[in-house]
Amino acid sequence: MSNGFAAGSLVKARGREWVVLPSSEDDLVMVRPLGGADHEETGIVTSLETVEPARFAPPDPDTDLGDHRSAKLLRDALRLGFRSSAGPLRCAARIAVDPRPYQLVPLLMALRLDPVRLLIADDVGVGKTIEAALVASELIEQGDARRLAVLCPPHLAEQWQAELAQKFHLDATLVLASTAARLERDLAPGQSLFDVYDRVIVSLDYIKSDRRRHDFIRACPELVIVDEAHTCAASGETGARHQRHALVKALAAAPDRHMILVTATPHSGKEGAFRSLLGLIDPDFEDLPDDLGGEANRAHRERLARHLVQRRRADITRYLQTDTSFPDRADAEETYRLTPEYAALFDDVLRYARAEVRDPGAARHRQRVRWWSALGLLRALASSPAAAAATMRTRAVTADAETAEEADEIGRARVLDLDDPEEGADVVPGADTEAAAGAVSRKLRDLAARADELRGGADAKLAGLVGIVKDMLEDGFCPIVFCRFIETAVYVGEELAQRLPKKLGAAVETVTGLLPPGEREARVAELARRDRRVLVATDCLSEGINLQDPFSAVVHYDLPWNPTRLEQREGRVDRFGQRAAQVRVATYYCADNHIDETVLEILLHKHRAIRKALGISIPVPGSTSDVIDALAENVLLSAETSITQRLPGLDEQLRPAAGRLNREWDAARDRESSRRSLFQQSTIRPDEVAAELDAVRAAIGSGAVVADFTLAALTAHGAGISRWRQSPDNWVIDLAETPPEVRDALGELGAEADADGNGAGDGHRVRVRFEQPGETGVTVLERTHPAVAGLAGFVLDTALDPLLDGQAKRCAAIRTAAVARLTTLLVCRFRFNLVATVGGAEHPMLAEEAGLLAFVGAPDRPDWIDDPGQVESLLEAEPSASLNPETSRRQVRTVLEAHEHWQGRVNTAAAERAEATAEAHQRVRDTARRRFGPSGRLRVTPQLPPDIVGLYVFVPDVAAGAGAGPR
Repeated sequence: MSNGFAAGSLVKARGREWVVLPSSEDDLVMVRPLGGADHEETGIVTSLETVEPARFAPPDPDTDLGDHRSAKLLRDALRLGFRSSAGPLRCAARIAVDPRPYQLVPLLMALRLDPVRLLIADDVGVGKTIEAALVASELIEQGDARRLAVLCPPHLAEQWQAELAQKFHLDATLVLASTAARLERDLAPGQSLFDVYDRVIVSLDYIKSDRRRHDFIRACPELVIVDEAHTCAASGETGARHQRHALVKALAAAPDRHMILVTATPHSGKEGAFRSLLGLIDPDFEDLPDDLGGEANRAHRERLARHLVQRRRADITRYLQTDTSFPDRADAEETYRLTPEYAALFDDVLRYARAEVRDPGAARHRQRVRWWSALGLLRALASSPAAAAATMRTRAVTADAETAEEADEIGRARVLDLDDPEEGADVVPGADTEAAAGAVSRKLRDLAARADELRGGADAKLAGLVGIVKDMLEDGFCPIVFCRFIETAVYVGEELAQRLPKKLGAAVETVTGLLPPGEREARVAELARRDRRVLVATDCLSEGINLQDPFSAVVHYDLPWNPTRLEQREGRVDRFGQRAAQVRVATYYCADNHIDETVLEILLHKHRAIRKALGISIPVPGSTSDVIDALAENVLLSAETSITQRLPGLDEQLRPAAGRLNREWDAARDRESSRRSLFQQSTIRPDEVAAELDAVRAAIGSGAVVADFTLAALTAHGAGISRWRQSPDNWVIDLAETPPEVRDALGELGAEADADGNGAGDGHRVRVRFEQPGETGVTVLERTHPAVAGLAGFVLDTALDPLLDGQAKRCAAIRTAAVARLTTLLVCRFRFNLVATVGGAEHPMLAEEAGLLAFVGAPDRPDWIDDPGQVESLLEAEPSASLNPETSRRQVRTVLEAHEHWQGRVNTAAAERAEATAEAHQRVRDTARRRFGPSGRLRVTPQLPPDIVGLYVFVPDVAAGAGAGPR
C-alpha cells in the first residue's frame, strides 16, 4: 500500500492521472504518470496536495478516431512501455538486453534455490556476465535482495559497472584501490563504505587483505557475484589466492546469502581446488566422491546439478530453434629467425645468466633470486629489445626476497603466466640483483646499450610482424597484437604505426597496464571508430573486456607460457557477438629459440588438440611448472651452447616432466569430459525454458515487435526507411522530415550523424539494427533502449491525450474482408498488485500487462473469441473499403453504450490473468521455497476495472466475400 492506495490503482492529482507504485512511507504516495517512464516517478505528500481515486476514461470517438493501423501501433506502444512485468521473470521488462534462450537456464535454476547458490561455468564467450546479471536483476526485482556486491579482478570492475548500468539499469559504485579513499572521505565516523553504498563493484585484490576483508564480511550485501571465481579456489598455498579463498569462504558461511560464482575454468587441473570451489556453494560438496558416475551416485549428481551449469559452445549453438552463431577459426603458426646481431646478444646474455645462477658461493635464497632474474631476462630478450633493455636496467622484483620460498613466490608471479595474475603482471621483472654500483650492474648496463641498438632494423621479429599484420588488414581483418611486457607493446605499437603502408590507412593504438581501466576502454572505443585498426596490448586486455565488435584477429607476438592465457586472449574476439564469419589467429614464435619451440610443442599444441577434440579447454595440470623448471634448468645450467643450437640433453631432461604432464593432462581431460556429460544441465528441460520465453515475449514484446513498432511508428511520423545495402539486417532511417518532438523522444539517436558517410550530412540519418550482435557505427535498438522507450512513450502519450494529434488513435471502425461477422477488439491494460513475503515482511510489487480481448456479434449479446491467435490476427486486418467518419463514430459509440454487457467479461479476464500470474510464479519456483510465505503462493490482486486503452470495430465487407476471420 502507498498511503491507502494499492499498487497499480489509479489516482488523480495535479490535474492528471497517475499509477500508484509500491511504497511503505506514510503521508506519501509514490506515483508514475500513465504511460510514463521510470525517470518520471515522483512522490506526492498527501498532507500538502489532494490525491483522489480515478478511473481510466474510455475512448472518445469524437476525438480519438483513427484507422486500421491504430490498434497495432497502440498495443505495441503500450506493452513496449511496460517496466513492471506481471510474469514470473519480472526483470525481463526492465533490462536492455534480449537474452538468448540458453541464458535463461541459470535464471530458472536460481528461482528454485533458496538461498541462491549457483556456479555458472559456461564456456568462454557465451555470455556468463549476462547470465549472472539476469539472476541478480530478478532477485532484486522480486525483493529477494536489495543490496548487491560484485567481486572481480580490478581490471574488470569498470566493465561490470557499465554492463549493469547499461543493460540492467543497476547503478553500482566502484570500490577499488583508486576510489576507496575518496569514497571514505564522505563517511560519518564509524561508518563503512558497505553500510552506505547498496550496490558495489569491489576489486578482489583490494578487499582480500586482512585489514579490509573483515569489515566487508561484516557489512557485505545479501547478494554477491564472484567473477573469475576459480581464482578464489583453495590452493594449499599462502599469498593472494589463499586470501581470496578465505574472503569468499567467509561470505559463503552466511546461510541466507545469495552467491553466484562465475568462471569459464572451474577446474584448474587440481581436484582439491575444484572441490573447494564447490564447497563455496555447499560445504557438503567438498566431500563428494571423485567419480560421480553410476546409479549409486545419482542422488549426488542430481543435487549438484541444481547448482552447477556448465555448457560448451556446441551445446548452445542451436537451442530452442534459436541459432547462436560463433565465428569459424583460422589458426596459423608464423616463425622468424634471429638476426646475427640479435643471436650474438642472446648468447652473451645466456652466458651471463648461466654464470649468475651457477655461482657456488651464493646462499640458497640468493641462488633462487638470481634464477628468477635470469629467467625473466631471457623472456624479456625473447620479447623485444625494448623489454630486454628495460629489464637489464631495472632492479629485480625478487632482489629483496629474504628466503628462497619468497623468491619463488615473487618470481612465479612476475615471470610465469599464472592463471590469476594481479595488476602489474605486464611489468618487466628486472634483472639487477646486486648493489647499483656493482660489477653486475655495469655488465647489465652494457648489455642494455647493445639491446637498444637492435631496435628496428636488426629486429627480425618485428619485421615479420609487419608482414603478418599487413596481410590481415588487406584481407579485411582488424587484429589485436598481444605482447607480454609493457615496453614491448609500446615499442611494437610505435614501429607498426611507422612501418605499415600508408595506403592501408590503418590506425594503431597501444593499451597496457600503465593505463587505468577507464582509459584503456576509452582508447579502444576511439580506435573502433576507424575503418582499419590495429590494437597492440598486453595481457591487461586478455580477460573480461569485450573486443569482438571492433576486432577480428589475434596475433600472439609473445608466446604465453600458460595455455589458459592463450585461450583468454583469443576469447576476446572469438565469442558470441563477433560479426565476422571467421576470426584469424596467428601464433608467432622464433624458429631457432628452443624455449619458444618447447613451450609451443609441449604446452600449446596439446592444449589446442584437446579443445579441438572435446570442444572445451582443459586447464593445465599442476605439473606444468615441472616442464618450465626442466626447460629453464637445461637452458641455464647446461654446458655453454648458443641459443640457436639444439641444447644438448634437452629432450632427455624434458621427457620425464613432459610425460608426467601428458598423463595428468589426459586424465584431467577424461575427468572433465565425464563431468561435462553429467552436468549439461538436465534439471531444466528445454520445454520449460521455451514456455517462459514465449510468455515473456508475448507479455512485453519480442525483438521482432520492437522492429515492427519502431519502423511503423517512425514511418507514420514522416521518417524515410530503407535497408542498408551492405548489410540487409541494418536499416537506414532518415529523420529529416519527422517533427522535432519525435526526434526529441528518440534522444541521442535523433541527433546522431550519418553513420555511412554518404548521406546528407545533416545529422538526421542514422543506421540501426534490431538484434545483437551490433557493429561499429550501428545502434542496436532493443526493447529498453532509450530511443525505443522514448518513441513508445511518445506514441502512447499522444494517443491518450485528446489535445494532442497522435498517429495512434484509441478507436476506429474498419470495413474489412478479414471478418465474416461484426467483430470488436479491445486493447486492455491490466494492472495487478503483487505481494510476496520476504524475510517475514510483505513485499508489494506493481505489475502491468497488455491484453487483447475480442467478441463477435452485437455488443449487447457478445460472443467471445477464445482462440488467442484468432484475436491477435485482427491486428493485421487490412481495410477493403473506407467507412465515412460518422458511420465509424456510430459503430464505436454503439459498443461503448453497451459496456454493461461486456464489462463483466473484461473484469473476469483480469481475475483469470491474476490467477495465471500467481500460478506462473509458482511454476518456476520450488514449491517449498519459503519466500512466498506459509501458503506457498504469491498473492496477486487485479485492479478493477481494467483500462480499455483501445476499442476497434471490424465491419464485414459483404461485397468482398466472406472473410477467413471470426464468424
